[in-house]
Amino acid sequence: MELTYTKVGDYLIPDLMMDGQEAEEELPLGRYGRLRERFLQEHHSGTYTSMLLTGRLEPHLREIDRQAWEQVDRMVDELKKQNGVDEAMKARDQMGWVQAVNSFTAQAEEIVLAEIVYR
Repeated sequence: MELTYTKVGDYLIPDLMMDGQEAEEELPLGRYGRLRERFLQEHHSGTYTSMLLTGRLEPHLREIDRQAWEQVDRMVDELKKQNGVDEAMKARDQMGWVQAVNSFTAQAEEIVLAEIVYR
């Protein structure tokens, strides 16, 4: 196996990965993943450290982020259907539509934070 390097400023940094870890796309961690990371650091430091040292932290945070976003999207869509907030409303009352969708998003996020991120 050949060791490769990435130039960062004036330094060459070795491209090292833990065993079994594949190079993931360099997409930044989303909002819910970052919130989960901070929650683990502040309230479950042992779990955080263990996951970090064993290479399980990053995949865990990305999975939490993915689950949370999907759940918020599903809940907002369901609330829009239940309350008749559709494209016709958007066409006739844009501000009302935006207010309704923002309200639904806030409700969904509150539930997702409690059930997925901060559990």
